[in-house]
Amino acid sequence: MPPLTANDADALITANLDLPRILARQVGRDMGRHVALDDLEAAGREGLVRAAKKFDESRGVPFRRFANHRVRGAMIDALRRESTLPRRARERLVAMQAALELNEGASEELAAPAAPGTTPSLLDLRLADHLGNLATAMALGLIAKTALQDDDAVVAVSGDESVEDVLVREQLRERVREAVRELPDQERALVERHYFGGERFDLVAAELGLSKSWASRLHTRAVERLTHQFKNAN
Repeated sequence: MPPLTANDADALITANLDLPRILARQVGRDMGRHVALDDLEAAGREGLVRAAKKFDESRGVPFRRFANHRVRGAMIDALRRESTLPRRARERLVAMQAALELNEGASEELAAPAAPGTTPSLLDLRLADHLGNLATAMALGLIAKTALQDDDAVVAVSGDESVEDVLVREQLRERVREAVRELPDQERALVERHYFGGERFDLVAAELGLSKSWASRLHTRAVERLTHQFKNAN
């Protein structure tokens, strides 16, 4: 399908100018008093413009859902460049980024209409699986961030952590690393380099020869496998 014309893109932007404002409030609420809503909204408007230019309606995802990922992503990118955020705020940001990437990879599947004969209980199960995957992605982001801080260094006990807390954190981190090692090669490389290597998701995808869309799907598959492993281990 041919790309949208400039007039079509402008119409999408105009019809969704409220989205950056709405999402800025949500992100601001999650991040606390450490962020300026005006700055978030400005970053979100830039994300909205980029979303309108890249939107492909043939993929079956409504524009507002497609733009939601891009607008949130633009806000998160802006926050990541902010050097004055405290540690806990940065941890929330990492979890939000992981959840956003998972949602982007699952967006087309979640947007697809239910198959004929699908019961409400199956729809509930599908949603429950997605929420479980979200929890895994957010935990993976937080654990990997800790790994980046602690690798090649003596793990210190911070003022709000006990020795037991640190030991539990280290055991959980190693458990996650072991599970990641069992992923198929491309999924493992994507997860290890992005989460444990601290590399940007789009750059890792490009170096692996993957489109951003396909990398997002592989990321979703990887998180689904990890969720399944953790459930079976309990």
